[in-house]
Amino acid sequence: MRQFVSPLLALGCLIGNVAAAWPNGPFKTSGRWIVNANDEKISLAGANWPGHGEVMVPEGLQYQSIQDVLSDIKGIGMNAIRLTFATEMVDQIYANDGKDIDIKTAFEEGLGKENGTIVLEKVLKNNPSFTPETTRLEVYDAIAAECLRQEIYINLDNHISEGKWCCGGEDGNTWWGDTQFDTEKWVRGGAYMAAHSKNWPAKISQSLRNEPREPTNNNKLRDESYNWSDLYKYMRQGADAVHEADPDAVIVISGMNYDTYVTPLYSGEELQPSGEVFNRDDFVGYGKDKLVLEIHTYENKGTSCPSLRYNLYNKGFQAMNESDPNVAEVFPVMLTEFGQAMNGADYETAKTYVSCLSEYLPEVQASWFIWVIVGRYYTRQGIQEFDDSWGMKKPDWSGWRNDEYIETYLKPQIEGTLRK
Repeated sequence: MRQFVSPLLALGCLIGNVAAAWPNGPFKTSGRWIVNANDEKISLAGANWPGHGEVMVPEGLQYQSIQDVLSDIKGIGMNAIRLTFATEMVDQIYANDGKDIDIKTAFEEGLGKENGTIVLEKVLKNNPSFTPETTRLEVYDAIAAECLRQEIYINLDNHISEGKWCCGGEDGNTWWGDTQFDTEKWVRGGAYMAAHSKNWPAKISQSLRNEPREPTNNNKLRDESYNWSDLYKYMRQGADAVHEADPDAVIVISGMNYDTYVTPLYSGEELQPSGEVFNRDDFVGYGKDKLVLEIHTYENKGTSCPSLRYNLYNKGFQAMNESDPNVAEVFPVMLTEFGQAMNGADYETAKTYVSCLSEYLPEVQASWFIWVIVGRYYTRQGIQEFDDSWGMKKPDWSGWRNDEYIETYLKPQIEGTLRK
């Protein structure tokens, strides 16, 4: 029997399907969850893709195309990347009359003319849509477009002010007011990138700053400013700027001591030395449904899973438990960095850590990003073609560095996290 479907009903179904198309933003928070426009819960299981090094172009494109990097991530079930950038990239745009630097210049300045030219040729061969005149932000745009095609969420992360390897207590990028950490430029950079990336449908969130930490070589700054009151002050400034530039973005706030704990932000305790308390009303117009907390853990030499669980809970994941009497403000909490060596003795030492996280993260239903999707870097800590033993990829990015880790620990962690 032929059934008649009215044109209005058909149009309504079409509109409904379009409205529900991935990624179905804008996103917001609801209690301990990030949710989409249909109030469906979103969980993220992803990897860090660094773009904050000296070249200020996301790593690995001399070995793989953007499509292939993301296909590898998607191929093991991941659905997100934490895409990092340096404030210096935006500073250079402002210094260049509002025009971004092309990748030819970026590679030559980051690697030297001879090596920069060689690496650029490899990047162009792997990514034929690029030319020497392609800008750095156009590379980011291409990543965002491919993320949309492959349905991979983006958490855009301000990783460091000065384009280089992060992080240490003496690197000048530790805390607001450090030698390379200019607060006004940081606010400006966050706003600029928020405005630029608001047209990326795959963008779900923007992290304000990676790993605020003690300036160990700057006693004056440490004594006067390294405290929860100032972190709260600066995070409000950064959040306001990002929200004004991109009102749809979920905003991710980090904590102290290399972002290893955020407890004072959700516990209702007084922030020292001012005595003020975290208040969503301080984030005018978005504090109720746009804020997420993030933490990191690198306790990869530990031998006790209960100890790791305890630390993760009490330093951050506790904020997701609305029934915990010690939680004054409920938040979604992301574990935006964890990781370990991918082979050798250090990998064997980390087995308790990796197996514990593989079980605990799905159990607590936390979103997460592993550090790090690299093989060799363009350059790191003064060494070009630096091979990172923590990198998930082989040195030439041709496959996974440790298939056992991927199959035994990471895939179950991904599947458990994303299970509906």
